[in-house]
Amino acid sequence: MFLAYGSVRGRALIDRELYLPKSWIGDRDRCAAAGIPADTAFATKPEQGIAMLARAHTAGILNGWVTADEAYGQNRGFRDWLAAHEVPFVLATRSDDLLTCPDGRRHEAKDLVVLAGPGGWERRGAGAGAHGERLYDWAVLALNPAGLPSGWGHWLLVRRQIDPPPGKDPELAFYRCAGPAATPVPELIRVGGAHWAVEECFQTAKNEAGLDHYQVRDWRAWYAHITLAMFAAAYLAVTRAAEHDRDRAAKKGTRCRWRRPDPVVGQRDPPPARRARPHTRHLRRQHVPLVELATTTATPGTCLPLPPTRPSTTLTKVPVGNACRTRTRTQPRERRLRLNRVASQFGSVLALLFRWQETGPVWGPSAGGSEECHDM
Repeated sequence: MFLAYGSVRGRALIDRELYLPKSWIGDRDRCAAAGIPADTAFATKPEQGIAMLARAHTAGILNGWVTADEAYGQNRGFRDWLAAHEVPFVLATRSDDLLTCPDGRRHEAKDLVVLAGPGGWERRGAGAGAHGERLYDWAVLALNPAGLPSGWGHWLLVRRQIDPPPGKDPELAFYRCAGPAATPVPELIRVGGAHWAVEECFQTAKNEAGLDHYQVRDWRAWYAHITLAMFAAAYLAVTRAAEHDRDRAAKKGTRCRWRRPDPVVGQRDPPPARRARPHTRHLRRQHVPLVELATTTATPGTCLPLPPTRPSTTLTKVPVGNACRTRTRTQPRERRLRLNRVASQFGSVLALLFRWQETGPVWGPSAGGSEECHDM
């Protein structure tokens, strides 16, 4: 069981309770093996929900509407606790829930829908969903406000499907609502449609923080993993909200005023004191004018002859039969360089041949940019 907190700036899970059925609580040996404390008693889901809401109320964060599914809307003790602490609520209920009308008569919720009539429905959106705006037809019927705080109203909120499948009646959903008598109908619809935010919290915590990546083997291990995953998901939600605020402020051209201080900053060691910079205003570099050099006249000097160059090759005429053929005689140094180049190329070819014999063909890029196989 989880308690989620949602607002226009974000949503996150803030509390948790592990539900244990009576079969577990009755087997003390099994509880001891799982590390469950000996004083742990059986508690229903509405009772665990009240315990989480009580902790939120003590912490001072229970200052809005409360919404829950049918398991809590059907429980009278859960509704009485909310009314006693003046917490307005929109709780889902079943179609056969007996409700008290203002005249004192009791009817099932599905029978009261007839009182709305064809003109008592209002089409409104219940918030953005995975496929866009979720549109439904809504109707509100007044109920007896007995047992609620002074100045409160009690209503039955009915949600009707717009486009039912062919041959089927539109699906109906029912909510028991209680709050200040001046609460407008769109506010009740908004709270009733906000129940999907809890499912979004679960989805985000599972995908981003690994909420469901565990195996329940021990009482302490379950609470440790769930608490750590909830804390990580809540940190991501707060960080995302702060980034959105900064983005909106940047688009408006103003600085973001909302900035949550880091509680860890105050616990760190103070930064080292900065060394005072000396007063260097009087040491500014001054602009020194350039010094003009005296002009000199160029005087012609003596010309020195260049040393004679040795030709790299010599032409020799060798008689061959009745004709003379010109043969080029290469110097010994250039002959050695040419032999070295030929030997190095031959060595490269041998290395590639040995490599091909060991590893097979060599892959390399072709001239066109694609890769092709070159068999060496």
